[in-house]
Amino acid sequence: MSAGTRGDSLAQAISRLASTVDRAYARLRALSEEQALAAPAGMEWTRKEILGHLLDSASNNHQRFVRAQFQPEMTFPRYVQDQWIAAQGYRERPWDELVELWRLYNRHLGHVMKRVPEAALENLCIVSEDEPSALADHMIDYVRHLEHHLGQILD
Repeated sequence: MSAGTRGDSLAQAISRLASTVDRAYARLRALSEEQALAAPAGMEWTRKEILGHLLDSASNNHQRFVRAQFQPEMTFPRYVQDQWIAAQGYRERPWDELVELWRLYNRHLGHVMKRVPEAALENLCIVSEDEPSALADHMIDYVRHLEHHLGQILD
């Protein structure tokens, strides 16, 4: 993929992040505490836990998006999702607070993503030895991941 093509895809992903967060926000806020505590069909995690997983993703990726700008290659710790979900007790948190934190964190990430210098977009992020990716690709995948899990919560 050329830098121009990647840049276009990254710009599209950043735009999708903003529009997805704006569209999903009202729908998320409309869910009751009871709905948020229910697991979608076929899922083990509740909607609160899935949104918590998205908060974990925002937190982990925030570090990656900033730190990876300063080195050509950087290794990050793996995310052990079930342990993180259990440790943070998302089921115990008020739904409206989780939704607001998710919205604001993702608005900030969109801002951070826009500011990454072009020269840093090819820097390598290593979270898994078998799946290293360029910072730009990592940011695009973040948006895809967010959209996937929002679909689980809202469908």
